[in-house]
Order: sequence, then C-alpha cells, then structure tokens
Amino acid sequence: MKTILKNIDYLVTMNEKRDELEDAFVVVQDGVITDVGTGTPSPGDIEIDLSGRIILPGFVNTHHHFYQSLFRSVKEVASAKLFDWLVFLYERWKNLDNEAIYVSSKVAICELMMSGVTTTTDMLYLHPKGRSEFIDSEIEAARSTGVRFHPTRGSMSLSKKDGGLPPDSVVQSEREIIEDSVRLIEKYHDRGKNAMLRIALAPCSPFSVTEESMIRTAELAEKFDVLLHTHLAETRDEDDFCIQKKGLRPVEFMDKVGWLNRRSWFAHLVWLSDEDIRKLSENDCGVAHCPSSNMRLGSGIARVKEMKEAGMRISLAVDGSSSNDTGNMLLEIRNALMLQRVLKGADALTPRDVLEFATLGGARVLRMDDFIGSVEVGKSADLAAFRLDTLSMAGGLSDPVASLVLCDPHKSDMVMVNGKIRVQNGRVIDSELPGLIKRHNEISSKLIGGEY
Repeated sequence: MKTILKNIDYLVTMNEKRDELEDAFVVVQDGVITDVGTGTPSPGDIEIDLSGRIILPGFVNTHHHFYQSLFRSVKEVASAKLFDWLVFLYERWKNLDNEAIYVSSKVAICELMMSGVTTTTDMLYLHPKGRSEFIDSEIEAARSTGVRFHPTRGSMSLSKKDGGLPPDSVVQSEREIIEDSVRLIEKYHDRGKNAMLRIALAPCSPFSVTEESMIRTAELAEKFDVLLHTHLAETRDEDDFCIQKKGLRPVEFMDKVGWLNRRSWFAHLVWLSDEDIRKLSENDCGVAHCPSSNMRLGSGIARVKEMKEAGMRISLAVDGSSSNDTGNMLLEIRNALMLQRVLKGADALTPRDVLEFATLGGARVLRMDDFIGSVEVGKSADLAAFRLDTLSMAGGLSDPVASLVLCDPHKSDMVMVNGKIRVQNGRVIDSELPGLIKRHNEISSKLIGGEY
C-alpha cells in the first residue's frame, strides 16, 4: 500500500543538508519513507492533500514520568522546591496500581501526540511494595496508542532510613531491580531497525539509589547492549547532597560509577561547570533538556548553549506532569529557545536549533537516528503536520519554520507514526479517549485525596 502525502507547503527534512522544501511530497510504503521530493508525485493507493501545512519529522520526547499526569497542579506543592515537592508526593505515589499506570500512561501519550510527538521515552521508577509489572502496564498503554516507545526501567534502592529521600514503601532491593530489568529486556527489547519498542535502564537519581545500584546497572547495560538514563545535576540541593554523601559533584560521581559513556543520557544537567560539560562531551553523553520543568521548580537554567558548542547530543523533553503540569512538546521547544536567550542574548539559539533538538537531536540521544529524526528515504514514516492558516500563525509565513517556534500553532493537525495516522484534523484517533479522561480524573482525585 503506497501512501502519498502531497502539496505540502513546507517540508523540514532535518537531513544532512537540512533541506527545507516547498510544494513537497513524501511517499510512504509499509511504514517507511520511499521517496521525498517537490512538485507532482506519481499516483499512490492513498493520497493525502496537505496543502496549507508544514511538515517536520515527528518530535522525540526523551524524558517523562507518565504517572505524574495524575498529579498536576497539586496545590500543596505548587510552589515547592524539588526535594520538598518529592517528599510530599512520594506519600501519594506509593498508592499507585496497574490501572492507574495504564490510564495515566495512555492519557500522557495522547497529549504528547497532540503536540507532534511520535517517539517518547518514560522513566517509571516507582514500584510500590506488593505491586508488580508497572512497566508492562505502560507498554500495554503505549501499544494501544501506536506511539514509538522507549521506556526506561526506573528504580529506587536508597530509602529515607538509609539516607535517601523516598519512603521504604516505594524502594526495591538491588536483586529485585536487576531481575526485573533482565526480564523486561528479554521480553520486550527490539534491537531491529524501525523498532517500535526498546528498553533502557534508569536508576532514578544519585539521592535515591545506592552506589552499588549505579555500578551494577551500568554493567547490565553493557552486557545487554541497552541505554542508560538518570536524573543528574538538576538542583543546587543535589550538588550539596552529592558532595556531602559521596565527596564528589554529580558528574564526578557518574564518572566514578562508570556512567560517562555513549550509552548514557541525563535529564536536566542544570548545574554544570565547564569541566563537567567537557567530560560529558568527550564521553559522548546525551542530555534531555526540560526547560519548563526547570522553570516550574525554580531549578535554574541549563547551559544548553555551551553544551551545543561543546558538541554534546542535545534533546528536549516535557518531564513529568507534576513538575510541568502539561505534556506539550511545542511549549518545550519555545521555552528552550527563550530560556537560553534570557541569560545568553537573542542570538544564543535559533528557532531551527531548538527544532533540531526536538527531532534529530532526540533521535541521536536515543541512538535511533538511523531510522527516525529526519524525513529521508529509508527512514520510518514518523511525521508531524501543522496548519499554517490558523489565527495564531497569521502574519508568520515569511518564515513558517521559525514561526512554529516563535508563534503558537497550538497543536498538530496530523501525526503519522510508522506510516499510520494517529492524529487527524487536530484530534487523536481513539474513541475511548473521553471515557479514559473521565476515569483518569476519578483516579487522580482519589490519589491526591488519599482515598485510592
């Protein structure tokens, strides 16, 4: 079955030359792009007229906590710093069950898709005692949406009584963590090109896992050839914690436990020295920059301009809804641009820089750039379309690529993942969504109120 996407006003390819085409077409067959060009394509089995649209590679979200969509805008911690925010919410999160994980994951993914996301990761580090297979529940949810999914098996092994932050009720032993990590990799990890599902390993942070957990997880990732992910250098409090408990700053500690390598990508990386950036770049580490979350929690401004200049792999992410309160990738793209300009000036980053972070950059961070991140022959057909004839884009057509960032397209008009349309005419194609949102709100109310 050959699908032709034709009459595209502007096509942003993100190919090696960064070509931007007008009056373009894309040919898709069996989920793969087979032709890209301008003018009139040869006929296909299905033809979709995308006049009045701009098309980009689908956005790649590299850090999230789906379950947190149940805990948006919690009034008790709406103005709390990270550590205080965590301590309060751990007591609610410990009551999560598999239904809550499934429902919140599907809601979070649909929200991401509405802003043009076609590939997402998720860090699920909460595994309350007596509960199991949380990752399986979110994989089930992801499969029902059709998103390309790269979940990370999160973990916490350092409880409050041992000097960490989380309560005993949500931590696991190192043996439990390793055994379930192996199970998930063997059951789900797809090493093939165009994979829809891969697994990474993700101890939560230096203040919620033991040093031994970090070392053993790195060894496991090497053995099974999977990626590594964790939070790092998010706040000054974390800096102080690492120096007090480990005698090292966060990046130095990662070096000690064997995490400075090409498998690793880190969420946030706000508080970095010049030497930290040099080390991360030299060891080919990636970053998931979460500008809205960093602003929401008052964590600081990551040195993205310097990371770019150092040649680091840079991606963008929405982070969990509890610390962002939305899952809109368009906002992250715009905020990434604006936040750098606050400190570094109007020429710190360009609109095209941040669009690259959100597409090809994300693919590189997830080591999937051999088949996603750009619109090229042989790549997976993961595409996002945005209307150019909306009120908010009016007057912005002299440079519609920049206008995607500087103006406000609000939402995607069409999203295609692996050659299948998942958002059409600005709506997620899922008849269950209204009932799902209703159930999501019911679970949220009970969890926040301590009744679940």
